[in-house]
Amino acid sequence: MDTVPLKPDRTTQSSPYRPVLTHGTLRRLLPGFTVSSLGDGIAVVAVSWLAIEIAPAAQRGMWVALAAAAYTLSGAAGAVLLGRFLRRRSPARLVACDALLRATALGAIPVCHALGTLSIELYVALLALSSVLHSWGQAGVYTLLARLLPERDHLAGNAVLSGIGSLSTVVGPPLAGALILWGGAATVIAVDAATFLVLAATFLFGVPHDDAPAPEEGASRTAGFAVIRRTPALLGLLALSFAFFCLFGPVYVALPLYVSDGLGASAGLLAAFYTAFGVGAVLGSVLTGYLNRLPVWPVTTGIVAAFGVFLLPTGLGAPTAFAVAGFAVAGLLWPPYASLATALFQRLAPPELLPQTLAASSAVRVLAVPLGTVLGGPLAAGLGARETLLVSAASIAVLGLAAAGAARAGQKRNP
Repeated sequence: MDTVPLKPDRTTQSSPYRPVLTHGTLRRLLPGFTVSSLGDGIAVVAVSWLAIEIAPAAQRGMWVALAAAAYTLSGAAGAVLLGRFLRRRSPARLVACDALLRATALGAIPVCHALGTLSIELYVALLALSSVLHSWGQAGVYTLLARLLPERDHLAGNAVLSGIGSLSTVVGPPLAGALILWGGAATVIAVDAATFLVLAATFLFGVPHDDAPAPEEGASRTAGFAVIRRTPALLGLLALSFAFFCLFGPVYVALPLYVSDGLGASAGLLAAFYTAFGVGAVLGSVLTGYLNRLPVWPVTTGIVAAFGVFLLPTGLGAPTAFAVAGFAVAGLLWPPYASLATALFQRLAPPELLPQTLAASSAVRVLAVPLGTVLGGPLAAGLGARETLLVSAASIAVLGLAAAGAARAGQKRNP
């Protein structure tokens, strides 16, 4: 496994983020990315709430789950099936295509709602359509970042994007609540669609020269998966990420049940858990840029183990203050993991195949949390909500320790 640190900046700088925030092209792109991230933040609430409003009362649970899954899972299929058509497009075009499709499909939802033609089936179909290109859009963002910045600044650039996304998870939900009270959930979806128009325009007109080596004509639509298969460090990291995110998935089912049934508390406490996680993630994004000198694999496995440890207080039924604090620390660990993992892909994948490789990685990772969430239902029903949280936390901690041990054993075999 890879144990080499990401290349540190050899110059003396007041902040690792200075090269990112002062870069001419990125200064034009970041505002649009911020607006779009805020749209994602408000959509977290609006997507489920609109499903509750229009679904048959007896089937609300099923349709809410399908709506949430549709908004993310179709991107995995798009990463595999559309490679033939998208692999030669520039990173900026990939972002713009994803944003325009999202704006169109999401924009159709409030229009159909206003006309009285929005059925729950049509709603889920439009949500699925909106995210078909999302893996490619994400790949385009991080590929462009890798091409604009020298390697030593990749981690800081990833951390800036992660920080913007984390901040949107703190600001977006309460803003969505206010907008829903003012104009309804469909209005929030309309706002989300508009933010993607801003993102599309930003990347279409904010990148004057997006010239980069295109993949060879013979490259297959699964070229990204091939790169991962033949690069042990990337394959190991992707396997770790899939298991990590899958084991975290049951928390999304068990935590609300534990708060409502186990503690007899209101939705306010559930919001406190998520807000604490989001605030921790914002702080973690700020700290990530300073990790450039640390070896990637030991840090990522250590993060996974520590993440599980800090979720344990909730699973053990600790006092609420300790449990919420544990979630905050877990949130702090999330951005460094994601940014370091992306930086390793940016460093090891061939530049001409980086979009395909990142899209393949995104396709695998996007399946993990929903799969874990689906498994969380039977676990919570069979074991109980708190016990499911305990199993999830302990499994994540064991996973991190096992991955660290496997990496160390591999180093001894291949010094």
